[in-house]
Amino acid sequence: MKTSAFILPAIAVVIGLLLSSVYVVDEREKALVLQFGQIRQVREEPGIGFRIPFIQEVVKYDARTLGLDTEEIEVTPSDDRRLVVNAFARYRIDDVVQFRQAVGVGGIRVAEDRLGSILNASIREVLGADQVTSDTILSGERRLLMNRIRDRAQAEAEGLGLRVVDVRLKRTNLPEQNLEPTFARMRAEREREAADEVARGNEAAQRVRALADRTRTETLSEAERDANITRGEADAEANRIFAEAYGADPEFFDFYRSLQAYEQALKGQNSTMVMTPTSDFFRYLYSADGGLSPGAPPAGAAAPAPAPAAD
Repeated sequence: MKTSAFILPAIAVVIGLLLSSVYVVDEREKALVLQFGQIRQVREEPGIGFRIPFIQEVVKYDARTLGLDTEEIEVTPSDDRRLVVNAFARYRIDDVVQFRQAVGVGGIRVAEDRLGSILNASIREVLGADQVTSDTILSGERRLLMNRIRDRAQAEAEGLGLRVVDVRLKRTNLPEQNLEPTFARMRAEREREAADEVARGNEAAQRVRALADRTRTETLSEAERDANITRGEADAEANRIFAEAYGADPEFFDFYRSLQAYEQALKGQNSTMVMTPTSDFFRYLYSADGGLSPGAPPAGAAAPAPAPAAD
């Protein structure tokens, strides 16, 4: 009975020691087995490991790719336009032994503080270079600048056992006190460009109008010339026809021309003519008894001369 009283506690102690000596490394972790602060074993593969209880301890670190946001800092590119910049970095623990030796018991917290300082220094160094302007930072060359920041940060982060996978500039803005002057300058530049475009448009419109006016003038001149030619040809043809008609029957031709003269002279609603009754103008309106009728002039009156041709 006394023996069993000692055996059961001993068995419990042995089981407790065995359980405390076993540790498990997850696939997302890296582990170090420490003995009195010294590294005795490195476990980077997932699985079960053993340690000496109460003498050795297991420290685990995240083996995944981690993210870090840097603080906002002001940088001054070569064109002296200050910018407020912050970045986002992706990193992972590459050498767990070197990482432990560099940061000690502080772990990830201390490592991120030191990495943030490294990133800020790299950002200032790259963005403040001689050939880097604010326009370069905001242009398509931004990616090349981020790669240069990553490479410079990686060169210093190796001493911490870290691998800087990527760096991205999140915010690239002007300081608050510089925003309004910058916006005013941008507005002035855009207004100048708009005025230039309007001036070029007016110049092009003036050229188009001048060309249209010249084309219109030339077209009208050509049309007037053709019309004059046509009218001349028509008048010549009419004169020819009149000349042939006069040669064929002079009396009928005189009668026709007189009728045309009457038509031209008696136009309108209130036409008045003052002339002698025996005027040659009315020769075709006299009757044989002295009345107004087509035929010969009144008796005793001299035969009127042929009426002049009316234009």
